[in-house]
Amino acid sequence: MDQQRVDMYMLTNQKYFPPEKMMYLKEKIQSLPDDKFMLLTSIELKDPTTLLLISIFLGPLGVDRFMLGDIGMGVLKLLTLGLCGVLTIIDWFTISKKTRDLNFNNVALHL
Repeated sequence: MDQQRVDMYMLTNQKYFPPEKMMYLKEKIQSLPDDKFMLLTSIELKDPTTLLLISIFLGPLGVDRFMLGDIGMGVLKLLTLGLCGVLTIIDWFTISKKTRDLNFNNVALHL
């Protein structure tokens, strides 16, 4: 794999992954063949900032959890209005990390 392509991918997508897992991800991507790298670039990554804004404005309705694929918690938040706001406030502080972890796990499945 071309080092410049790997560096460009890592640079453009660094906000989508946890910082502590970036070196691991870079090492794995360097060992990929070109066709797997093309598959990797086609994976849709969720933006942590967008999910944070959705959590702030639509958090009590569970929209943020539905977007993360956490259907059970989304339904719970929808039916209880975010557990009377408590779970909504917790999500404001944790949704970005959850989004980055989800992106990392999706990419790690394809490595």
